[in-house]
Amino acid sequence: KEVPHYGFLKITFHRCLQLEPYNEVCQYMKGLSHVAMGQFYEGIKDQTKVMLNDPLLGQKASSEYLKVKYLREYSRYLHSHLDVPVAEYNVDQDLPGNFKNHWAKNLPFLIEDYEEQPGLQPHIKDVLPQNFDSYSAEVQKLICTADRLGALMQYDTLGFLPNLRIHRAMGLATIEVMQAMQRTWSNSKVRVNGKTRQLQWRDMFDIAVKWRRIADPDQPVLWLDQMPARSLSRGFNNHINLIRGQIINIRYLEYFSSILSFVKERLLVYHGAYNLRGLQEVKQALENVNKVEDLLPIMKQFNSKTRDGFTVNSKVPSMKDPGKEYDGFTITITITITGDRVGNMLFSVETQTTDERTQQYQSEIEALYKDLTAKGKTLMLSTELGDADAVCNLILSLVYYFCNLMPLSRGSR
Repeated sequence: KEVPHYGFLKITFHRCLQLEPYNEVCQYMKGLSHVAMGQFYEGIKDQTKVMLNDPLLGQKASSEYLKVKYLREYSRYLHSHLDVPVAEYNVDQDLPGNFKNHWAKNLPFLIEDYEEQPGLQPHIKDVLPQNFDSYSAEVQKLICTADRLGALMQYDTLGFLPNLRIHRAMGLATIEVMQAMQRTWSNSKVRVNGKTRQLQWRDMFDIAVKWRRIADPDQPVLWLDQMPARSLSRGFNNHINLIRGQIINIRYLEYFSSILSFVKERLLVYHGAYNLRGLQEVKQALENVNKVEDLLPIMKQFNSKTRDGFTVNSKVPSMKDPGKEYDGFTITITITITGDRVGNMLFSVETQTTDERTQQYQSEIEALYKDLTAKGKTLMLSTELGDADAVCNLILSLVYYFCNLMPLSRGSR
């Protein structure tokens, strides 16, 4: 299945602007599409048009107006590195700390002493539009394999529409990660961020991160622990509203029943510790709760402390140190359910990535990666099915802790 051609996008947004010349969304998307396809001259020209469309006095700036300055600077950075192999540069180290911090938090572009990225340089040429039929048979096979692998990463739930560009990028990332791991298991070194060395766990994930950035330059996919020290000390919050008043986030609808079961389980543990006499009554009442919305009225009956809402925290068990637990995030770090007299409700999931929490998870991931490397080397010399299963289990464990850590500003949830 072919990803829509650059020419198709160009015609679509050109027609959009013919119909409505001052449509900021269309102008922004036209610039973004040009840059995503390697057409930096046209892309930055379109982005500049959005930048010049200053809001009137008292008028709220559009999200496109707020984002476009970051996209324009990042586009200039990408253009200046267009002829440099991806393994030779590092976005997290190259971009200024305050720029990354503001971009990740979607703050207005008010950065003190900011030095702009280099302007477009004539000797660096745009990427020529590619045609699938012009590729060699080997490259065509590689792309088709990547498309099949990438499609497996699609969330089969409402609200997540298929993105063939992301599928292809993630498929290519999967292949490159496996190639790098095979070299590592064969005691070979790899080229990472301008250096040749043994692959570490962050390098492995960074391969996928770079493909994710290529696929969507609009998204600030940045390592949170590479942010300025001041930002790290404050922590980064990852907040998802599941239900807010009458608005339901359908992207996570499939998880609601699992979250509800988890909350009910934790409530029983709480009442077992602090309300043992009323435990049976609470248990019976919770059995009749089939929707998150029904939890708050139940809690008002049994505990005055939860009449206006409550929080439930999950824990992630350590494999490295059995018996030890880390602050979790899925099913939640925090579920907050609040209501008022008119029935408004907030049901949300939140995780706070602090320096201490990051170090705990990184220690866990480091131990798993070390074990994976050892077992991977054994697998290279083995034909036993059990060795392959052990490697697969370790890979799944690595991804599990990575996703619970949520170490990226985008793309890890």
